[in-house]
Amino acid sequence: MDEAEALVRGICFKTGPPRLLGVELEWLVHDLREPTRPVEAARLNAAADRLRKLPLRSLLTIEPGGQIEFSSQPAGSLTACVDEVAADLDLARAELKDIGLFLAGYGKEPWTHPDRVVETRRYSAMEVYYDRWNGAGRTIMCRTASVQVCVDAGSEGPGPLGFDRRWRYAHLLGAVLAAAFANSPLHLGRPTGWRSTRQATYARMDPGRTLAPAEHMEPRAAWAEYALDAEVMFIRREEGPWQPVQDLPLREWLRTGEPRPVTAGDVIYHLTTLFPPIRPRGHLEMRMIDAQPGEDGWLVPLAVTAALFDDPTAAETAYRAVKPLADAAGGEPTPRNPLWRRAARHGLSDPELHAAAAGCFAAAREALPRLGASPRVLEAVDEFTSRYVARGRCPADDLLDLVADRVTDAEPGS
Repeated sequence: MDEAEALVRGICFKTGPPRLLGVELEWLVHDLREPTRPVEAARLNAAADRLRKLPLRSLLTIEPGGQIEFSSQPAGSLTACVDEVAADLDLARAELKDIGLFLAGYGKEPWTHPDRVVETRRYSAMEVYYDRWNGAGRTIMCRTASVQVCVDAGSEGPGPLGFDRRWRYAHLLGAVLAAAFANSPLHLGRPTGWRSTRQATYARMDPGRTLAPAEHMEPRAAWAEYALDAEVMFIRREEGPWQPVQDLPLREWLRTGEPRPVTAGDVIYHLTTLFPPIRPRGHLEMRMIDAQPGEDGWLVPLAVTAALFDDPTAAETAYRAVKPLADAAGGEPTPRNPLWRRAARHGLSDPELHAAAAGCFAAAREALPRLGASPRVLEAVDEFTSRYVARGRCPADDLLDLVADRVTDAEPGS
């Protein structure tokens, strides 16, 4: 038990002066001619096979519902990260266009209801585990996409770049990012009542792996306790299907050694099945941002998040902008607390979140030239700010405008 806790503590926050940046881009795949109709599993699999043959710098993975994910290499600057991922996207888009498909930026599939098309032992076992709760897990697996920005954990010391401050700051700033970039308001073409149905769906899943760790504790201790208390999804086997389990916290598995002794590899793999809004993986993985529309939409959350974490002046300004939101969060954990639910439901039509977003985007825009941001990045941020932030809107509102004459009470994750 002590060894496992020490292992988790040792790998969750790698500290030092922030210098690296990364991004993970998930995309839905739509038909060029009929984007609101389902894409057959055979076409999705054929597309994946073609993309795997491309000379990409990013790690390419295919998500359970056929979503395509590009995970960048750790980059030493915003410019390097943008240039490498943009080049990969150009290659992928050209390849997909050749077979009549394109990458669609939505936080949740708005028009159809895809099922799983990728058969792996991990996904099969996860599906069994999630189905014991409700349909939310299948929705997240097969019907959602995101922009996940990865920033360094920070230094050991105090101040805006200290990892303890950045961890706590991330849970307030995350609500602002979720609201500003909310882009999943539809289910089967009709409004769900949420600007980010994707985020609302996460709040309905297994709380032991999708809520935030205790925020009053020291971050390493909080994450270790959280990981040990989280239920194990399945037991991996060298051959045959992986064994789904029930009511087996990692702590209990370590104590009993049943159904087999726990290895260090099991502990590390268990961490990959935990999905809180901010996940410490040595760095901080910001998981609350819906996938964005347009070819350059992904640039904006990447650039804004990087600036608000890694530019000390912007970080301090943004911290002051989001700190008053702590009262709105109350005592419940992220993302089930009132602040995060308001972000998911209302986006930037919420006055407090709108005010905080305006301050954060202004601070980021001022910092981006100091980070060497290219004209392409600055133009994308300026366009997003004027179109959405300045007007108290988010990308979800554009979709809602398209279907304004339709009303539904659809349940998130249905």
